[in-house]
Amino acid sequence: MKTDRKIRVLISKTGLDGHDRGAKAVTYFLRKAGMEVVYLGQFQTPESVINAAIEEGVDVIGLSCLSGEHMSFAPELIELLEEKNLKDLLVIMGGTIPRKEIPLLKDMGIDEVFESGSPMSTIVNYIRSKIKD
Repeated sequence: MKTDRKIRVLISKTGLDGHDRGAKAVTYFLRKAGMEVVYLGQFQTPESVINAAIEEGVDVIGLSCLSGEHMSFAPELIELLEEKNLKDLLVIMGGTIPRKEIPLLKDMGIDEVFESGSPMSTIVNYIRSKIKD
């Protein structure tokens, strides 16, 4: 049975990455697509992201990275998800991530990686296809 519950998404900038224009744009378009979005902002730790995901009861964690730190914080975030028994959460990532590192991120547990410039409709459609009402 279909409910009126909206998909809940948490968007965050993890690490020392201070460039948040893309994350804010994704937040805007996800909201415009009818999703509830919590934007944590910049300079978050994997622990703060996981704690907020639990507190907010989200379906999706979206991480934005333009600084090149993704290979240091992504494994820690995935490990925390496993420790907290939250492996059902959809975890997506976007930003300036080298194509050769995308398979590594997916192997460690990131569900999908969107390169800079990915159409917003691609992100929206991906989330909708994975999170069923």
